[in-house]
Amino acid sequence: MSQQVVTRFAPSPTGFLHIGGARTALFNWLYARGRGGKFLLRIEDTDRARSTPEASRAILDGLAWLGLGHDGEAMSQAARADRHAEVAYQLLAAGRAYKCFATQDEIEAFREAARAEGRSTLYQSPWRDADPATHPGDGAPHVIRIKAPRDGATVIADAVQGDVSIRNDQLDDMVLLRSDGTPVYMLAVAVDDHDMGVTHVIRGDDHLNNAARQMLIYRAMGWPLPVYAHIPLIHGPDGKKLSKRHGALGVDEYQRMGYPAAGMRNYLARLGWSHGDDEFFTDAQARAWFDITGIGKSPARLDFRKLENLCGQHIAATEDAALLHELQGFLAATGAQPLSEDKASLLERGMYCLKDRAKTFPELLDKAAFIMADRPIEPDGRAAAQLDNVSRGILTELTPHLQNATWSRDSLETVATATAERHGIKFGKLAGPLRAALAGRTATPSVFDMMLVLGREETIARLTDAACDEG
Repeated sequence: MSQQVVTRFAPSPTGFLHIGGARTALFNWLYARGRGGKFLLRIEDTDRARSTPEASRAILDGLAWLGLGHDGEAMSQAARADRHAEVAYQLLAAGRAYKCFATQDEIEAFREAARAEGRSTLYQSPWRDADPATHPGDGAPHVIRIKAPRDGATVIADAVQGDVSIRNDQLDDMVLLRSDGTPVYMLAVAVDDHDMGVTHVIRGDDHLNNAARQMLIYRAMGWPLPVYAHIPLIHGPDGKKLSKRHGALGVDEYQRMGYPAAGMRNYLARLGWSHGDDEFFTDAQARAWFDITGIGKSPARLDFRKLENLCGQHIAATEDAALLHELQGFLAATGAQPLSEDKASLLERGMYCLKDRAKTFPELLDKAAFIMADRPIEPDGRAAAQLDNVSRGILTELTPHLQNATWSRDSLETVATATAERHGIKFGKLAGPLRAALAGRTATPSVFDMMLVLGREETIARLTDAACDEG
């Protein structure tokens, strides 16, 4: 029986969930979910000075918005410091690590001499093979270092980058435990990945060199190595490393800008990974198709036009009730008032004529302005110009015909067209005043869609208000 796939996302809670981190989480989630595996979350909060509960909450909220649910409880790395230290002492007892009593001054003196002589400044401790009998007394400050191989090379068999070879003379005897007994990050990551049963470490390629150091610990402990897959970072449209000048960096900002989560998942999946020529796909397709072999070696470029295009397709394809639910979440994220029950009901009824060609929730809400408005409708300048005395007279004449019409598109079109023809005009000439009366603006969905969504009573009330208003 093959081993169950286990992936993990391991952010540091020092700020928002970065868009690059979100993509890393998504790749791990897709890889695990597509294979019936587990997707675990570890909060790497060992930097106590910079880690905050607020940042942890922001990461959890960002993952929740993206729909990337993890299995089990989120693990705190800081809470496992004793276990990390335990592994360091196991390596010490096995002779694969050693106590180093060198002071900072001695280490700096070694490096200065190495620089002067033109040789490697990687510190080579004289305590590596020292007889324990020569050690200072028990209370002497020391660190615990791993014994790194001095010859040959460490080869990282990377599923994205291919085999990456690092000469062992480029690796120093890494510190495992500091002089105050606290474990270093490299030790914590290796121990946690092993203990969590992680089979695939999928992360940014800025961690590639870390893999060689973490492999030292795996090999010294005799643990099987995970599969490493280091993915290129995301760059801005100009090909430079993503930064604030390129726009939003945090996932929370994308939510507040009104992008739907399904569109973000689709776009992030395509950012550095491909499946043939497929651009738009569902979550089910992404889970079935995603594989590490489809990840490119070059950095992906953020493209807001592609993002908006995909988001528009997902808004159009999403079921109305689900879209309304996410729209309410968008309003909450932006601090806006939630929709009343009546408005929510009208919005859901009108989704069929609102969601086509809307790329974001603000665009969708803009199209829904006729629903969000309350009587009396205040027309803007361009709409008010449509409501002259002649058009008001036509609206007054139209109203009783609507009162008796069957409330269907065909019937409403027949009544409105007949009224226009009686006045010797085409319906297009009547559409402007109708838009002004129903929505207070000139750019709206179809007049008949607005009537159908608003219903007979509200439609006639708005037309009556407009016809009676002498401006």
